[in-house]
Amino acid sequence: MKIDKKIIKELSDYLEEFNLTELEYTEKDTKIKVSKNNVSISNQAPNVVNNANSVSDNQASNKKFKTGTEIVSPIIGTAYHAPEPGAKKFVEVGKKIKKGDTIMIVEAMKTMNHVPSTADGVVKEICVADGQPVEFGQTIIILE
Repeated sequence: MKIDKKIIKELSDYLEEFNLTELEYTEKDTKIKVSKNNVSISNQAPNVVNNANSVSDNQASNKKFKTGTEIVSPIIGTAYHAPEPGAKKFVEVGKKIKKGDTIMIVEAMKTMNHVPSTADGVVKEICVADGQPVEFGQTIIILE
């Protein structure tokens, strides 16, 4: 099957032009879906990055140097701090957590994916707001 790249480009342009988040195009046996929040599910374990001078965005969108163990999102989706609205959060700043503890949920394609901690430590910073979109590899928690 050969996909015409011009169609994908046109659909992407329509997303911007009409301020859409998702667009689907079907012709005969070909179906193309274009989304601003391109969702990709991976079976990879979350990565832990230990960088003393790593730069990431915090909730206030200020850039500063971070130190500590960074836990990153294993998938693209929407981050949630609790299992349901109004429920107790998985982690809070200052809370001691162990490797394997659920630190957040990332929703992708209506599937709630529990994100486990990849290290032991104390939560130094939560880098994403509840309900905020996250990218693959984006730092979501920093541990001391």
